[in-house]
Amino acid sequence: MNLASFNPETDLMLERLVDVPRDRVWRAWTEPKHLMRWFCPRPWTTVACEIDLRPGGAFNTTMRSPDGQEFPNLGCYLAVIPGERLVWTDALTAGFRPSGRGYLTNDGGFYLTAVISLESVGTQTRYTALALHADRSGRDKHAEMGFAEGWGTALDQLVEHCRAELPYG
Repeated sequence: MNLASFNPETDLMLERLVDVPRDRVWRAWTEPKHLMRWFCPRPWTTVACEIDLRPGGAFNTTMRSPDGQEFPNLGCYLAVIPGERLVWTDALTAGFRPSGRGYLTNDGGFYLTAVISLESVGTQTRYTALALHADRSGRDKHAEMGFAEGWGTALDQLVEHCRAELPYG
């Protein structure tokens, strides 16, 4: 099922083949105790996480900067295909309620819809992350904030966590 198409004018994408089985990557994305260990690039930390893994369910995280400032991110799952795909947005909160603010919108930011797709390739996982934006301006702001580096570093941390902390099976 194609839930989103990549548009290079408005979207950003990270795609990589990682040497971790898909079920472990899925657990790292869907269990708060695991997500909090890798979700934002160090030295930032994720200090809170709420996951209600269903369409309309909450996907909320709070990130803490190295100087102690906290950044709550409230979102809503739009689609959940177990083991294969997660889609969420910060334009809505739990129950599909309009959020009134997107990622840094109070600072001239943007709304974001994210699509994480996982595909087994032998014992590895093809990991694709799409960040969908309403327009080129939102895409450019996200790129300037360090999308490629930040999401890439977080993926490296996810792989590290999966190898060290998640049992096979």
